Amino acid sequence: MKDNRYHILLTNDDGIQSPGLWAAAEALSRLGYVTVAAPRDQASGTGRSVPLGSDGRIQKIILRIGQQDWPVYSVGGTPAQTVDHALLELLPEKPDLVVSGINYGENVGEGVTASGTVGAALEAASFGIPAIAASLELMEDSYYNYSTTVDFSTAAYFTAYFAERLLAGRFLPDVDVLKVDVPAHATPQTPWRLARLSKVRYFMPVVKRKGALEEPGPLGYRIVLDPQLIEPDSDIHVLMYNHEVAVCPMSLEMTSRVRFDELDARLRG
Repeated sequence: MKDNRYHILLTNDDGIQSPGLWAAAEALSRLGYVTVAAPRDQASGTGRSVPLGSDGRIQKIILRIGQQDWPVYSVGGTPAQTVDHALLELLPEKPDLVVSGINYGENVGEGVTASGTVGAALEAASFGIPAIAASLELMEDSYYNYSTTVDFSTAAYFTAYFAERLLAGRFLPDVDVLKVDVPAHATPQTPWRLARLSKVRYFMPVVKRKGALEEPGPLGYRIVLDPQLIEPDSDIHVLMYNHEVAVCPMSLEMTSRVRFDELDARLRG
């Protein structure tokens, strides 16, 4: 007999050991059966990349989360590749929903194409599966570690809130991904608001080189914002200045909204 419970695939870009992943798993498990497949290693900033060097090794392990043992899949690949492996090798049929997160740190502005959290959700959407990319704003520099001081409970609440609505079929055409960014000090009572993806750059690259060009010079990032440039209806404004949950509907259709007849005339003229 077919199991009529909803089936949710959960992944992330922070890696299989991330507390944000497990906060989402516990919240989503109240809605249906959750399969967890996540990158074996930290994979932040990998976008939707599918590097040829990924080994694709899949290991099934048991992790003790709270009072429950979870069988999970650790995948040697990026978040997008993890979604591919899960859909093509691990699951007997398409899940009803794919959730990516909860990410250590917000994913807002034009740089979201670099986000592995968003990349995994877009990869799922390319298979025709509704997807959520959930992230939590941080007030400390803990983007790339598993800081235990970060409280994911409110972000988990909103992740489950929107997951429940998408599972009920409340999606519209051309909405392939819901990107959800939760303020650091939000509570379940914090309002949420639909927002556009800002065209302002949020994370600015910083060169940390101390020697010659031939020596290591990794890039770091810092947040540099001019409030005058932030669009009032954008995800950055809703999150940073309204301190509300920013919910951005995203589409795989990335074609410019320019008038084709006007652009055609300019290119030919």
